[in-house]
Amino acid sequence: MEKETSPPYPQHVPIRLVLAEDNYLVREALRGLLATRDDFEIAAVCEDLDSLFEAVEAERPDVVVTDIRMPPENTDEGIQAATRLRETSPEIGVVVLSQYTSPTFVLALLEGGSERRAYLLKERVKDVDQLVAAIHAVATGGSVMDPKVVEALVAENAREDDSPLNDLTPRERDVLREMAEGKNNAAIGEALVLTERSVEKVIHSIFLKLGLTWETAVHKRVKAVILYLAESGEHQPETGSEPET
Repeated sequence: MEKETSPPYPQHVPIRLVLAEDNYLVREALRGLLATRDDFEIAAVCEDLDSLFEAVEAERPDVVVTDIRMPPENTDEGIQAATRLRETSPEIGVVVLSQYTSPTFVLALLEGGSERRAYLLKERVKDVDQLVAAIHAVATGGSVMDPKVVEALVAENAREDDSPLNDLTPRERDVLREMAEGKNNAAIGEALVLTERSVEKVIHSIFLKLGLTWETAVHKRVKAVILYLAESGEHQPETGSEPET
């Protein structure tokens, strides 16, 4: 009698990526950073919105990493790509790289839900671990919000005398920031050294104070929080000597 053999252990399947960036130096740097990792496969590299859509159609990637502004108009092409893919290919994750903390861009990205969506400032590319973590998060249905974006929104609204944010305790503010980054209760508890039950109580208190409806889905919670944080005014794109690429 022949001895049964176990099926071979499934090999690791890399995450297929399409990169979209119009600046040659940034594009090649991004390619170089990600191509060295065995958990990623660079399926295509693009420099404008049209070629991005063509690459997605041809390669069917797991994740798109895109600049927020590219030809043809250099406005919000990264957001446009994310919106279209939400309709045509909802299984594809999108990481938008930007130098702006504007809630206009953030809210547009989260329209329809924040699952499989990440918004990172371009400076995060220098810390490849954060970019890698965002790619893995959106590939598995999660979402990531750059901490600096969340902090800017909170700080802006906290300056309003009549903002309900002023009623939040320091602990509630901490949980709000973690929640707005797309973390679930377990992750928030781990980050802040709290039990999940304590996190649930704090979140319930936050939503009561902010007048927001309780939502159990993480992506709806993120969208509700960001909507609230942005409602008292929109950030304008920061200006400086370094142009958006």
